[in-house]
Amino acid sequence: MAMAWQHSTSVYQIYPRSFYDSNGDGIGDIQGIIQKLDYIQSLGFETIWISPFYCSPQEDFGYDISDYCNIAPEYGTMQDVEQLINEVHLRKMKIVLDMVMNHTSDKHHWFLESKNSKNNPKADWYIWRDKPNNWKSIIGPKAWHYCEERQQYYYASFLPFQPDLNYRNPEVKQAMFDVCRFWLQKGADGFRLDIFNCIIKDKDFRDNPFSLLHAFPTEDYPGGNFQIRKYSLNQDENFALAQELRQVIDEFSPPRILIGEVFGKHELKKKYLGNNDGLHLIFLFEMLFYKFKANFFRKQIISFNEHYAAPLMPTMVFCNHDYYRSIRRVKNNIEKAKVLAFLQLTLRGVPTVYNGEEIGMQNGKISIKNGKDALAKVYSWVPQFIANVLPVAINRDNCRTPMQWNNEKNAGFSSADKTWLPVNEHIGDRHVAAQENDEHSLMAVFKSLLHLRREMPALHSGDIDIIKTNHQHILGFSRTFENEKLVLLVNFSDAPISNSINVPVKAFIYSLKQKKNFDGKLDAYDAVILKI
Repeated sequence: MAMAWQHSTSVYQIYPRSFYDSNGDGIGDIQGIIQKLDYIQSLGFETIWISPFYCSPQEDFGYDISDYCNIAPEYGTMQDVEQLINEVHLRKMKIVLDMVMNHTSDKHHWFLESKNSKNNPKADWYIWRDKPNNWKSIIGPKAWHYCEERQQYYYASFLPFQPDLNYRNPEVKQAMFDVCRFWLQKGADGFRLDIFNCIIKDKDFRDNPFSLLHAFPTEDYPGGNFQIRKYSLNQDENFALAQELRQVIDEFSPPRILIGEVFGKHELKKKYLGNNDGLHLIFLFEMLFYKFKANFFRKQIISFNEHYAAPLMPTMVFCNHDYYRSIRRVKNNIEKAKVLAFLQLTLRGVPTVYNGEEIGMQNGKISIKNGKDALAKVYSWVPQFIANVLPVAINRDNCRTPMQWNNEKNAGFSSADKTWLPVNEHIGDRHVAAQENDEHSLMAVFKSLLHLRREMPALHSGDIDIIKTNHQHILGFSRTFENEKLVLLVNFSDAPISNSINVPVKAFIYSLKQKKNFDGKLDAYDAVILKI
């Protein structure tokens, strides 16, 4: 039986401010995305996810929303977005919008009214307290902020200008569900849900436990800062909210999708998926911090298979707009980047690829002092040499630099004299024009594998099992769907390896090194797909 599109699709993430500038003002826009849809389709992606383009003061570049149902003028108009949705659907693709449900901008009219007094109609739409408890924000510093007008503190899970909505007020929940309906009626195929596990907090505002062991943030314990966020994240009511939101989108047909940004241990995160009645997918971030070793990926396959066996489906996230580009961890080695692409597109899971990864874009070199990112301002005290070696980006400008389309002015991103962020220097052949007709390029790997993935059900819907090999640098796994069985072998070594596995091969499907057959030997950084 064919798998639902939500579990078999491939996703291309667009950061609109940096994707393509159609009008020469130095900022990417909606018409720019429309002009590049044929490019995305030619790569083979089936779904696009677009970071926020709603009205916003742009203090957090769109993740601080001041009007959910209107468009930031620098990106375009509602008519542009309606055209975008239509153009995506004409190409038989899907479009997923970023939805920030946890908080608004402090410039949103809801908050402006709420902070005005303690007895106005929106007084209880945000989280207000006379006296703060010990909760910290996800990024570490204080989460409670004093408001002179109300002479109370409001709570912000992330940055100070992003006050959290109070979902214990049914009017708030209804208003946000109606926002989602507004975009679903416009034709959106679903939502990526920003920091979804933060939305509902402990009703009694109990203090979070102190922990010496959690000075730094981890996937299981986000935020760090010597605090386990027991009462400010992942409350039971949050799991119920996922099911309520699922009921909202199930009002629409054809089927829509919910993808959650959530953090915590697997058993906790899985609760957001429910019993096929919650979110469809949750982002898994283990691959953001991959080690370029066969054993790392072997362990992840086993872990994801254990926790997200059918009917669940894991996700393959190697990079996004908040984290360093994946090529950083292999010291800019393009051959290793091809191996990463192979893994992202052939392992069991929904691949989510950040724009620019397909051409091997590197991170920018914007200093914390010069950063426009609000996080850079929070962490302005961190010395640059320390920031350079941290595993996470505290100046996210560096993973948001403009897309590189060619080697002309501003890498073809914009005709403006100055772009909102500086274009990367010395891009060499890391641009679309250099790679789109080069069969040996990284982009060619993405194209080939995305089209193979679409054609071969085993790659997008098949089971996965580890295959034992006789070498520590070789990863072997199988993908099986009905009568189709594939064996995939990956060489993580910089040297050829022979006789890695003995299987009866019916057909040779693919080689990263473009070999025409398989003789039992894998070249350095090669990967093959075999039909058995």
